[in-house]
Amino acid sequence: MRVLPCGDTALLVEAAGLDDVLALHAALDADRPAGVVDLVPAARTLLLRFDPGRTDAAAVERAVREAKPVAVARSDGELLEIPVVYDGPDLADVAHHTGLSERDVIAEHTGHDWTVAFGGFAPGFGYLTGGSPRLEVPRRAESRTRVPTGAVALAGTFSGVYPRSSPGGWQLIGHTDLVTWDVDRDPPALLRPGVRVRFVAVEPGQPADSRTARTAGGDA
Repeated sequence: MRVLPCGDTALLVEAAGLDDVLALHAALDADRPAGVVDLVPAARTLLLRFDPGRTDAAAVERAVREAKPVAVARSDGELLEIPVVYDGPDLADVAHHTGLSERDVIAEHTGHDWTVAFGGFAPGFGYLTGGSPRLEVPRRAESRTRVPTGAVALAGTFSGVYPRSSPGGWQLIGHTDLVTWDVDRDPPALLRPGVRVRFVAVEPGQPADSRTARTAGGDA
């Protein structure tokens, strides 16, 4: 683990991998060091922003190094079901990369619960982990200049839902009509760190009947 300065009011912790980031984030979030105002996890880093009027970089680094990482149970918490029409333009390519049929790609994507590990790229975009290891695929060789809102995608070991139209290089396997980012909603993002996601295959034109449930690890 490396702890690096990031401007005058933040530290960036570099960890070995995502599990280490999530374990450290859980520990620091449960017992927030004095003066730390924000924790931002990513795939291999954790950013800690602090209030220089209440603490300093040295004190925050000590808190990081003294923290006892907490194993994260990804089966707990809120469950969000996302209806997906599996009509993505890269579905056949994903089948080719994985050696699966298109039907089996859909079965693998819907057959596992995913968890939002962290957010990034764009407001409301959540990086989902914990799905089928059989769906690990590379990014596209060439990014698209425009990916439509609601596109459901894969890249590496992650899945995601594009919250708005934007460029993107992930493999598109379907789309959802569920609005995952809405500035007029509280909170605006449905895909927040810790939320579990279950993708549900639907036919074109079927209503986006999503259900959320706050549980202690049970199903919706």
